[in-house]
Amino acid sequence: MKQLFDPLGLMNPGKIVAPSKQDDRSLFRFKPDYRHIEIKPALDWSAHGSLAHATEMCNNNGHCRKFDADVMCPSYRVTHDEQHSTRGRANTLRLALSGQLGDDAMSSEAMRESFDLCVSCKGCKRECPTGVDMAKMKIEYQHQWQLQHGLSIKDKLIAFLPHYAPYAAKLSGLLNLRDASPRLARWSEKHLGLSARRPLPRWRSDYFRVNRSILPAINSGHDVALFVDTFTTYFEPENARAALRVLRAAGFHSHFPRATKGRRPLCCGRTFLSAGLIDRAKFEAERLVDAMLPYVEQNIPIVGLEPSCLFTLRDEFPSLLPGAEAEQLAKHVFTFEEFLFREHQQERLKLSLYPITPSQVLLHGHCHQKAFGVMGAVEGTLKLIPELKFETIASSCCGMAGAFGFDAEHYDVSMAMGELSLLPAVRATDMQTTIVADGVSCRQQIRDGAGRHAVHVARLMADALRS
Repeated sequence: MKQLFDPLGLMNPGKIVAPSKQDDRSLFRFKPDYRHIEIKPALDWSAHGSLAHATEMCNNNGHCRKFDADVMCPSYRVTHDEQHSTRGRANTLRLALSGQLGDDAMSSEAMRESFDLCVSCKGCKRECPTGVDMAKMKIEYQHQWQLQHGLSIKDKLIAFLPHYAPYAAKLSGLLNLRDASPRLARWSEKHLGLSARRPLPRWRSDYFRVNRSILPAINSGHDVALFVDTFTTYFEPENARAALRVLRAAGFHSHFPRATKGRRPLCCGRTFLSAGLIDRAKFEAERLVDAMLPYVEQNIPIVGLEPSCLFTLRDEFPSLLPGAEAEQLAKHVFTFEEFLFREHQQERLKLSLYPITPSQVLLHGHCHQKAFGVMGAVEGTLKLIPELKFETIASSCCGMAGAFGFDAEHYDVSMAMGELSLLPAVRATDMQTTIVADGVSCRQQIRDGAGRHAVHVARLMADALRS
């Protein structure tokens, strides 16, 4: 793979320049006969002009090769291999889109090798000087790959989890036996590709249940729409219950949006995106937008708990469903901490909180919280708890990254990412320190790699309420 990079002399390491318009840049960076092959992108790239133009936002400055970054680029920081950096992936895409990787270049082995260790942390979108969005480009690659090669049983199990979750939860006792039997764990690795060294999330029979909500006739200013994602609902329902307690204590009436057609719970489509099933993801996005639109029209905030799901609504939905409705929805979506901290800053938050024990917290930020600059809101919300002392870990991706860390082929790399900073920092704390992490994947990695139980901020806030 190394011979694929810099075939046109495009590298310009160490020099960071401001992004320029595609027309200006192409005069200097390419040979006269440089061209783009025509592919039909699955996402809307009109903000950049095209997928090819979005790829050319990488000007090869090499910022993604830094090792002191909190987020970018976790795969390169582990392997030290150029093809696993943002720049390396952008150059591979450039080769594919210019026809230099042959026919079916977007689904080629070269593309698979380049994108294989990308964890879609979205750090490049924030930290790259030109804002290269490699996580979204990976969705395009995966879409092309699955069209050509199909999906494995493991990928289908992960992608369609939101569809079968309501039924699987009723069989929680049976499905949870996998981790109780080493033989079953080895079988799942051999036949499904799920690492025997990694416990699976535990299905909960006491999953989060709500009654159908009735939309208020008029927004009273104390209404919120609480979006409880699939993972919270069926694996960690205590987080939703804690958030509901806090919102009620603050005087807010929580509504639970439901699909306008069918009884299946709403889903952001993240699992389908991770498998490149764009059409499936669009269908989920349409269901969710239809259900949320009445709340958006009444200016009712939409609050959620899982960062990867919430930022899918903000970031991917406008590319999946171009138009005013998805754009308006994105503006009304808040993480739990963002919403509370916003209300506090505007002096509208009426929440009586009390000191908790233990009072020392170690905070790990989800990649998407860091990439979208909302860690300040998380820290600001924790400061609302009297006498609480916390330290934020300067960490890159935890390495779990959704289903990435469950893959038998990725397990070692996943753990290596965690060992860069997160897991050593957790191990160095005493048992009286509470570990806080909002991402379900982050909490799993901390539990598996450091033997500590991390909690969502909502749990901490609920503990600070007087019973």
